Amino acid sequence: MSEKYVIAIDQGTTSTRAIVFDHAGSIVSTGQLEHRQLFPQAGWVEHDAKEIWDNTREAIGQALSKANLTRHDIAAVGITNQRETAVVWDRTTGEPVYNAIVWQDTRTQPIVDELAADGGVDRFKGTVGLPLATYFSGTKISWILDHVPGARDRAEAGDLLFGNTDSWVLWNLTGGVEGGIHVTDVTNASRTLFMDLETLTWDRDILKVFRVPESMMPEIRSSSEVYGHVHTSQLLREVPIAGILGDQQAATFGQAAFGPGEAKNTYGTGCFLIFNTGEEIVHSKNGLLTTVGYRLGDAKPHYALEGSIAVTGSLIQWLRDNLGLIRTAPEVEDLARSVKDNGGVYVVPAFSGLFAPYWRPDARGAIVGLTRFANKGHIARAALEATAFQTREVLEAVNADAGVPLTELKVDGGMVANDALMQFQADILGVDVVRPRVIETTALGAAYAAGLAVGFWSDLGELAANWREDRRWSPTMDEAERDRQMRLWKKAVTKSMDWVDDDVR
Repeated sequence: MSEKYVIAIDQGTTSTRAIVFDHAGSIVSTGQLEHRQLFPQAGWVEHDAKEIWDNTREAIGQALSKANLTRHDIAAVGITNQRETAVVWDRTTGEPVYNAIVWQDTRTQPIVDELAADGGVDRFKGTVGLPLATYFSGTKISWILDHVPGARDRAEAGDLLFGNTDSWVLWNLTGGVEGGIHVTDVTNASRTLFMDLETLTWDRDILKVFRVPESMMPEIRSSSEVYGHVHTSQLLREVPIAGILGDQQAATFGQAAFGPGEAKNTYGTGCFLIFNTGEEIVHSKNGLLTTVGYRLGDAKPHYALEGSIAVTGSLIQWLRDNLGLIRTAPEVEDLARSVKDNGGVYVVPAFSGLFAPYWRPDARGAIVGLTRFANKGHIARAALEATAFQTREVLEAVNADAGVPLTELKVDGGMVANDALMQFQADILGVDVVRPRVIETTALGAAYAAGLAVGFWSDLGELAANWREDRRWSPTMDEAERDRQMRLWKKAVTKSMDWVDDDVR
């Protein structure tokens, strides 16, 4: 089947891409469009779901035309997506009732506080693997139903549908109001606060607590099976859609981290370390999330521990767009290299509070250690180093929960092109950092899941054989300096906490 290809739709936080892969797992062509980041007020982050769908169609067209391909050349479509970003739309008109509320959004903290008043933030964690937090989809759905006029009545009448952006894209690809399929996969379902990790079904009692009608929820399916076919009105008409994975699980799959004890770290808008625990559900004692890693067809699911960091790549965007320190994101590396060290400056990017391993919604961003000596080079270097420090803290939590320290870290995502960051990451971890040849592992994972379902690839062994190392960074920092840097970082983190009072917005 080498003359055929698989296309992956990667619906991310800042852009939507369509990437065509060949049988060797190599990129053939890419289409990409950014969508607007909407900030109606402090702490609110939204996307226009209709813009995302329009961009999806155009990205598919770009990818096909660049490779001179048609639908007849495509064996299957895979979908991967920004998780926890909630879309609620009308099943009859196809219109979203409100903008998509993005995973970074913190407006639902009052809902979290109200629910946590009875049982604490871990009230549902034993069932769903997640603490109560603004991060997840569940509170976003509740907010929309409570704040959009008429939405709750329409939802209870069965007129509204919910989905993370995977479900929104799938529903539209398969026809929308003309018979669109309302489905999600186990990995996305495990990010809502509503799915029972044991049964892989919606927990009706938790839905009732959140006052979310079950009729809104998509059907939960595996990560690799034929869900349906692209509608006849679309460029890829009649091509099977056969894989769905949330972006971080997709990146893990694309890194061929299929077995227990394997892990990867993705450096994107945020940073996400996933550690495969196999068929065992491991509940973290160190601030990590328990999530579904993947499920192939009718096979047993694989679970994972995840360390979620809210702000990494988006910190570099902030330096560019809000402060004007750089004109393009890649310039941050040259600016950081203009100084020999961080000059005592530490940036704690708690723009949405602190995620793993702290889970402190009261935290806000801080730049500490400033003196007259500090310049924009030090701030740029500190911004890059913040990503590495946060990853070190998450990896410490993984090692504590898993009991078996990682000996190397596989990395992917846009920021791994930054050599200075990757070297500092190896230095501060004290282990090798390894980048694969194909760093678009998120899209690759979705392509793999889809291709497996239609026989384009035969098994996991064939996928693992595709993985190739591109570059390896080994630590050069001595242990005393590593400990000193971490001590100062942890001190800086404490300065970001306890910032949000009742009258702070």
